Amino acid sequence: MTEQSKIGNPKSKIERFRQTCSHERTGDSMRRDSRQEAVGNRRKLELVSYAVCALLFALCSSAKAQQPRKVFRIGFLDGSTAFGMAVLIDPFRQELSKLGWIEGKNFTIDYRFAEQKPERLPELAAELLRLKVDLIVVADTPSASAAKKVTATIPIVIAQAGDPVGAGLVASLARPGGNVTGLVSLSPELNTKRLEILKDAVPTLSRVGLLRPPGTSTITDLQLKELRPTAVALKLKLEEIKTQLDAKGLESAFQTAKQKQVGAIMTTGARRYFAERKRFVELAAKYRLPAIYYQKEFVNEGGLMSYGVDYDDIYRRTAVYVDKILKGAKPADLPVQQATKFEFVINLKAAKQIGLTIPVRVLERANQVIK
Repeated sequence: MTEQSKIGNPKSKIERFRQTCSHERTGDSMRRDSRQEAVGNRRKLELVSYAVCALLFALCSSAKAQQPRKVFRIGFLDGSTAFGMAVLIDPFRQELSKLGWIEGKNFTIDYRFAEQKPERLPELAAELLRLKVDLIVVADTPSASAAKKVTATIPIVIAQAGDPVGAGLVASLARPGGNVTGLVSLSPELNTKRLEILKDAVPTLSRVGLLRPPGTSTITDLQLKELRPTAVALKLKLEEIKTQLDAKGLESAFQTAKQKQVGAIMTTGARRYFAERKRFVELAAKYRLPAIYYQKEFVNEGGLMSYGVDYDDIYRRTAVYVDKILKGAKPADLPVQQATKFEFVINLKAAKQIGLTIPVRVLERANQVIK
């Protein structure tokens, strides 16, 4: 036997080794291809799942977007006139807009004005109820009382309450309870401050004409309760003149003031007077009587002086309460807020027109002096 036959043919051994390696590589390749195919299939399944989820989400979002949003209906009730209240309704609507409310898209307002006939308020409140309003904004206590008599469930927001506790509208300022909340304007307390300013502005003043509504009301009684002792303390004679709001009644009131020889006039903080502010200002100039009013809007019409609440701020804050309630807050849980911003405005043009020189110390206290 040759040496080559003992060890075998080296070429055939090498060939067998190569074939074995080839088979092993082929097996490894097949296993690797199988694993890659499995991974690829999983990825495809994941992509399909993601696509299905995205499609379902898009369909749900589209269906939700197509659902109509609720359009809230707000009722606005006031005893005065639409023309007289326009200047205060504007800041209310502007603040609602800042809070994201778009009139005609997600809310509407139904206005009802008694046109200086308070006996119509109950009828107008009932009308708003029939319109199925979601909330009622009222300008004052009489309007709030009329609204509360027709509903104990629809939220009522008062913009300028006098004494909501005394009127039985809320249990307390901190915990109103029921369906009424809002803001108070502090009219009774501010009247005494107005009388003091009038005395300082007209140092020789001894007799003041107080124009007040005829009849009695809780708000008027509260104001008189504060004013009468203040007049005594200031050594002033307070001439109370009951004033009708028609043209003849207003003229008659100023004629009476002149007959009583008053040196200046002021009015109680009656909401009904606000709508007639231009006529008040014209008559004060005609009879050359210094006057102080409870809102700057009288001065904007040419009046002499005003000291009182910043009612633009009041109506903006009223809009904030409306926003909270329409978003789910309950009136019973929202404390009745007091006014926090006050303004003292003097019109030097009006002073010159009636021949009045206002002392410098009074001018220095004013927030605004119109020259």
